[in-house]
Order: sequence, then C-alpha cells, then structure tokens
Amino acid sequence: MSTLASLQMLLNSLNSTAPSNRADETANRSSAWCQGVFIPNELFLTLGLVSLVENVLVVTAIIKNRNLHSPMYYFICCLAVSDMLVSVSNLVETLFMLLMEHGVLVLQTSIVRQMDNVIDMMICSSVVSSLSFLGAIAVDRYITIFYALRYHSIMTMQRAVIIIVCIWVASTISSSIFIAYYKNNAVILCLVGFFLSTLILVVGLYIHMLSLAHHHAKNISSLQKKRTVHQMTSMKGAVTLTILLGVFFVCWSPFFLHLTLIVTCPKNPFCTCFFNYFNLFLILIICNSVIDPLIYAFRSQELRKTLKDVVLYHPRQVCVQPGL
Repeated sequence: MSTLASLQMLLNSLNSTAPSNRADETANRSSAWCQGVFIPNELFLTLGLVSLVENVLVVTAIIKNRNLHSPMYYFICCLAVSDMLVSVSNLVETLFMLLMEHGVLVLQTSIVRQMDNVIDMMICSSVVSSLSFLGAIAVDRYITIFYALRYHSIMTMQRAVIIIVCIWVASTISSSIFIAYYKNNAVILCLVGFFLSTLILVVGLYIHMLSLAHHHAKNISSLQKKRTVHQMTSMKGAVTLTILLGVFFVCWSPFFLHLTLIVTCPKNPFCTCFFNYFNLFLILIICNSVIDPLIYAFRSQELRKTLKDVVLYHPRQVCVQPGL
C-alpha cells in the first residue's frame, strides 16, 4: 500500500543508489527492525470506510442543525471534509490495488501513474487544508475570548466563507505544486515548514488563552460572572482544539519526519530502516481521520445529539446556540 506514490518513488530511487554493501551491512545489524510492519490492504479498506462514514455523518449533522451554522462549526465541517479526502483516496487506491492483484482489473502504466497523481494530490490537499483549518479554529477561539463583544462583527459569516474558499484554493494549488516538483527538496521542506509554523502558531495562541483563563480564575467576582461563563464556554472550544491538534500531531508527525529524513539523510542506514515503516505512518494518518469525528461528538453535546438524530432519522427542533 503506497498512498503517496510520488514520495515512495523518490524513496525507491534513493534506495537504489545506495551501495549494496551498505544495504547488506544494515540488514545484518538490524534486519528485524528494518523489515517494517506488514499491514494488509483489508485494514486500509476497513479504516477508510469507517472514517468516511463518520465524517459524512459530521458534515450532515452540521448542515442539518441550523444552530451549528457558525464560523467555528463551518471550519470543523471543512476539517471533516479534509479527513474525507484521506478516506476517499485510501479507499480508491486500496480497491484498485485489490482488483489489480486478483487480475480483475488491468490498467496501463500511464493510467496508473495518473491515478497516483490524483490520489497524491488529494492527500496533500488534506494535510494542508487540515493544518489551515486547525489554525482558523484557533484564531476563531482566540477572537471569541479576547474580543468577545466584537466577535460577531469581526468573524462574520461572509469572512468565514472567504477564509474557507482561500484555504481550499491554496491547498489545491500547493498540492499540485508538490506533486509536480516532488523531487525538489525545497518543496518538501516547505511542506514540513508549514506544518511546524502552524503548530507553533496554534500552540502560542492556546498558551495565551490559557494564561487569560488562569488570570480570570483568580479574579472572579459577581460582576464578572456573566462574562466568565462566556469565556469558559470559549475555553471549552479551545480545549477541543488542543485535543484535535494533539491527535493531529501524533498521527502526522511520523509522516513529516519521513519527509524530513528523505531530504536530510536518504542513504543513512537508520533512515533507510525508518522508511520501511511508511505503511504504518499511513495507518496513523487514516486513524486521525477516524478519531477526529469522535472528538467532535465527545466535546459537543449539541453535535452529539444531532448525530444521533441523523443516524436514527429523527427530526428535531433546536433553539439554543451551542458551544463546542
């Protein structure tokens, strides 16, 4: 299973240039560790299906419940769509691989390469858009806490839509460039740099939000009670963002480390062994798409109830604006 075929092609070309004696030496020293982990296509297929169903339910629930029609939930909806890109690309490639392995489907090499490029583009769009929407949610929560009275004038629906459109356009363009110039180390480093810079931005915003919450916890009074309740609701959204970011970091970090090692030490024995775990990194990426919807439902009672209604086909009327 190789979802990012272009990266795998690069890895194979780099490995093929390594001296054979070095490869033999590495195999003798750590043959067991360097063998990687065998992951059957059926597992990719199962996780892909589960992730697709979960994220479709999240998108449907947000569309159905008008009380969830807010900038933050629109960003969450787009984050679910980003996860769906991973699921769809994984399902399509796994199905084609299974059909080709059993001789049911025969395709020309040129067609297979074109399909790989499309799937790789979907994966790259997913990672760029996911990071961008995590950043958008962080900024949205920051504005909610520090500019509570002006929030609705700052983060209007029109601005939220513009942000969403810009993110998707930028993700599509950047992923196209990445696939076209995947052999250029500068392109790979740009992707890694974007991952690290977004992580630093979100962590910095959250630390600032935590410091505010800690400050107000020491100065709560009867006159501040109403404002404090609002800020605690906003902090709940910030905590949800932290959980999402933590899961994203755990699931995607090995992949970004993989990219970094391709640039920095492609022929190093340790790096070569690390490359053999590429399929495991892909499983972690798909697991991120499976876990995210569970976080949404666990953290938001309103969304959880709407998801239940969607699954059970129960229409329900809602009238309270929820907090994540």
